[in-house]
Amino acid sequence: MISFLRGTVAHVGLSSAVIDLNGAGMSVYATPQTLSKLHVGEEGKVFTSLIVREDSLTLFGFASDDEREVFDILLSVSGVGPRLALAVLAVHDPEAIRVAAHSGDGKAFTKVPGIGPKVAGRIVLELAGKLVPHGTTDAAATVRSVEAVWKPQVVAAMTSLGWSEKDATSSIDKSLADSPELAERGNVAEILRATLRWLGQDGARAGNRVGTRG
Repeated sequence: MISFLRGTVAHVGLSSAVIDLNGAGMSVYATPQTLSKLHVGEEGKVFTSLIVREDSLTLFGFASDDEREVFDILLSVSGVGPRLALAVLAVHDPEAIRVAAHSGDGKAFTKVPGIGPKVAGRIVLELAGKLVPHGTTDAAATVRSVEAVWKPQVVAAMTSLGWSEKDATSSIDKSLADSPELAERGNVAEILRATLRWLGQDGARAGNRVGTRG
């Protein structure tokens, strides 16, 4: 694995640069922010990630090891290739990406050209627990991160049973008000059963209230 390149910058383009390593020019693709720190004729260093394909070997360069780590983790998301992962880093810095993934903020990813709501939702879903803001110890933030994974699944299950998305979301929140440990565990089947059970009890209570008024 090529972890980094250090040498004289021979060329800087719109999307890539060439670094001269003792007479061998190594081409690396990078974000505009990283490229702006490289100057022709001066020594430059970039952390790198090598992408191996059947017909090519491509190097991607980063200004920091943290950028490279986030890039590699983004590649673990189905449907996200190196070019799209690099586009995410061109729009957001690594910490902003960690915060968005950890808090389930899909809208942050839709700001990246080429990423729509569907792909953004997949990124949030698949990165839950993989990207955590540095120094995060907030238990509430952890719960929100777990919720970003299970809640859409429970809502989808309930809408398939006939509830509206609004009613499903409201019922889930109310049913878990007295059982926060269910939200922390994030077991979809368990939460769905608890919500449906709560709806049945709530319906019975509503019926009793109507009977009393009558």
